[in-house]
Amino acid sequence: MKIKGLPILFITLIFIVGCNEDEVLPKPKAMLRLEYAKPMLSLAETSHFTFEKNSIAELYKKNKKSFELRYPDLKASIFLSYRGVTNDIQKLILDAQKLSYEHASKADGIRPRVYDDGLNKVFGAFFEVSGDAASPAQFYVTDSLNHFVTGALYFETKPNYDSILPAAVYLQNDIGRIMETLRWKEKN
Repeated sequence: MKIKGLPILFITLIFIVGCNEDEVLPKPKAMLRLEYAKPMLSLAETSHFTFEKNSIAELYKKNKKSFELRYPDLKASIFLSYRGVTNDIQKLILDAQKLSYEHASKADGIRPRVYDDGLNKVFGAFFEVSGDAASPAQFYVTDSLNHFVTGALYFETKPNYDSILPAAVYLQNDIGRIMETLRWKEKN
């Protein structure tokens, strides 16, 4: 004897048992949304140049030609070094570019951008480094005759690109502002 409704009853029972609403599903991965205040600017002055800095940063003079721009809340620093140009501009530029590309082994990519402000005689390049490199940004600026400044951004933590990306982007904008507002003092 055949039971005609048995397959339909069996399929219905599987759907009822299989559709358990109390099942725990893993949460999707999410990124922490970090927002930073719009920078308030103040003038920073060294023996050789001036620039506008974010007021949350503190400028420390390491010696006459080396400076550290510390961001305590972000646990990051921008290191600045000054060199006088003495017929060695090509070597200084090559050394600065070489420093940026030394991070290539850990980086996913390096995006160079040329900077040219002929009116204020500030020329250089900015290197945005993506990936787990030690420094997510480096730059150099020069007037090609007397002054040369290099800078690099470092965090006080092991590089993890996804985690530091919002802070890195914020600080890369600060580096852009430094480059745009840098003005040379007369050579001493």
